[in-house]
Amino acid sequence: MAPTASGFRAFTVLWCGQFVSLTGSALSGFALGVYVYQVTGSATTLGLIYALSALPFVLASPFTGSLVDRFGAKRAMVAANAGSLIVMSVLAAALFIDASAVWPVGLVVASLSVLAALQMPAFEASVPLLVPKGQLGRANGMRLIAVASSQVLAPVAGGFLLLAIGIDGIILMDCVSFGAALLTLMWVRIPRVRRPAEAAAAGVAALLRDFWVAWRYVAARRGLLALLVFLAALEFCAGFVDVSITPLVLAFATPGALGTVLTIGGAGMIAGSLAMTAWGGPRRRVRAILGCSLVLAVAIVAGATRPDVVLVAVAAFVFFAVLAVVIGSNQSLWQSKVEPHLLGRVIALRNMVASVPRLLAFGLAGLAADQVFQPFVGRDQVRSPLLAAFIGDGPGRGFALLMMVMGLLLALCAVLAYLSPRLRHLEDELPDVTPEDVTPGGDAADPPEVGQPEPWQSETVP
Repeated sequence: MAPTASGFRAFTVLWCGQFVSLTGSALSGFALGVYVYQVTGSATTLGLIYALSALPFVLASPFTGSLVDRFGAKRAMVAANAGSLIVMSVLAAALFIDASAVWPVGLVVASLSVLAALQMPAFEASVPLLVPKGQLGRANGMRLIAVASSQVLAPVAGGFLLLAIGIDGIILMDCVSFGAALLTLMWVRIPRVRRPAEAAAAGVAALLRDFWVAWRYVAARRGLLALLVFLAALEFCAGFVDVSITPLVLAFATPGALGTVLTIGGAGMIAGSLAMTAWGGPRRRVRAILGCSLVLAVAIVAGATRPDVVLVAVAAFVFFAVLAVVIGSNQSLWQSKVEPHLLGRVIALRNMVASVPRLLAFGLAGLAADQVFQPFVGRDQVRSPLLAAFIGDGPGRGFALLMMVMGLLLALCAVLAYLSPRLRHLEDELPDVTPEDVTPGGDAADPPEVGQPEPWQSETVP
């Protein structure tokens, strides 16, 4: 099938395919978690599966970002979706042979994590090649709608589908969703960006050198480096909140109430994404990221002040709605400030730097709560009347105090980040370098080859 769609139309077609694929993946991810726990009854095994869904992503990112820049965003997305289709088909066959097998799930989850490390930077790198600079905020808002909607639908529909069609049926649905994504990729035309000739060496060492070039690119632009450090701090704090929210709510409410809280949070993400799509995002993106991060901090602290489901649900809605603005503004900023021929590698670097603190937080949150905050506060009731005035009384309030500390830490990081002049003036000091900027008179939907070597590219890279 010859590609016929280009520009924003192509992005819309591509978005539809990714929406279907994300929904299928969210459903299968939810179902596989339930399946593994039902078969093994082991929380340790389930935790290992979760680790296999995250760690390979971090380890693969230094290589996959370079592959995106070398072979183009479209080829990378085709490879990622085709690979995911093959992997899920193998899992379907393995479970058909042995319905109680768990080890294939671990291999498949790890493989999908690696393919996601290729898919994510490829999709983000394709956006400025298809969408005019003024529409980046709307395009990223659409992407967030797909992500948030799939995450909301998965727990709602996943349980019903497990009963109706079983784990095999859900896996086959995911295979169909990857096939739909491949069809949309065949339909769209995504321009290629030429890379400097000296960067075309092959081999693992060359891929690592490419990644090192991306790091030097960011490090040489102090505003981007400061933003990267702030994003790492944000992910670290958010990781503690992710782990703490479930035991926090279950300490005083039912699992059904927890599901309601998480669903309302997902609805907040959808609402924020819709607002980004209609609005197009803020003009001053750095200030939006830092200002909205302060709102995130307030929402975290407010949700931890009392053991009340309504309060936590409202805080979750505000948190995720504002988080959509943070994510969309951040994506648009990188897409408009990074050279097109480096965008895949830089996005992979950004994703890796964001993932490591979150993984660290996942590992530390339970330990901090069980060994420090719960004993300090009191497991069944708050010992100190003064402390109870801030975090309420009852069981599990050590998790509330931990969340409050993370909220205050996030607020402090946002204030310190704003005090950095390089970050504060990033948008004024760094020119936009989307295809339409670097190619005078160029069409963002069909730019000529761009990306000339800069002085830092000609230096010897160890």
